[in-house]
Amino acid sequence: METKPKIIVIVGPTTTGKSALAIKLAKALNSEIVSADSRQVYQGLNIGSGKVTKKEMSGIVHHLLDIASPKQRFTVSRFKQAGSKAITQILQSGKIPIVVGGTGFYLDTLVNGLVLPIVKPNLELRQFLSKKTVTDLYQQLKQLDPTRAKTIDQHNPQRLIRAIEIATTLGKVPKIKVNLNYDPLFIGLDYPDDILKQKINKRLRERLKQGLVAEVKKLHQQGLSWKRLEELGLEYRSVARYLQGKINKLELVTELESAIWHFAKRQRTWFKRNKDINWLIS
Repeated sequence: METKPKIIVIVGPTTTGKSALAIKLAKALNSEIVSADSRQVYQGLNIGSGKVTKKEMSGIVHHLLDIASPKQRFTVSRFKQAGSKAITQILQSGKIPIVVGGTGFYLDTLVNGLVLPIVKPNLELRQFLSKKTVTDLYQQLKQLDPTRAKTIDQHNPQRLIRAIEIATTLGKVPKIKVNLNYDPLFIGLDYPDDILKQKINKRLRERLKQGLVAEVKKLHQQGLSWKRLEELGLEYRSVARYLQGKINKLELVTELESAIWHFAKRQRTWFKRNKDINWLIS
């Protein structure tokens, strides 16, 4: 029987301390970390994405950070290719890779060998859907595929349109097919609702003090359109709306507290499907 390489995978909702635990484990095991975050791959998305700083890294090598321009969309297929390469490099050096992140789709694709459905872009459908509001898109997806609707960012038109495109082409999003390449140990971090909400709200205020608004303004000055910033979701979406005068400072904070909390709940929904996760709930 073939022995598959062992890896450690740390998952959970936002603000639960995944990166800190990964760094502690990496120090203890003399290992390296592979980031599985859909926004931390982008250069310049630092404060809003919660990207670990050089100081926080404590000398531990991190892979898949700052590997793409935010002007171009980084697909899950590209992530799987880059992540697999990083894991192979770490294994070849005799170390145990530690994969950490909260983007469930990316993690499943990389770690569980999720086989993605081959659906070519339908330009006519995309053009038709692009004229709809995100509310209309989300309602359409709920009708087509209620399961996918539970885990998707309902404010992200790009992802909504792609999900509708797949569901329309195939009748529904197909069941997950896996081709396990690794022997993963899953560790999940979480907190009770009230504590997690407090941590989310506290970290949001810290990020605003650290210069979140200035970061988004700089990205726009460097050529990212307001539309692209809003596509990047959460902090980038709301701050872009604030900088355009669509919402005020109080509305910015209120909107983000709600959006990040709902994001955390979607992350939970995704990860709860994996019965192999060993949950540590404080």
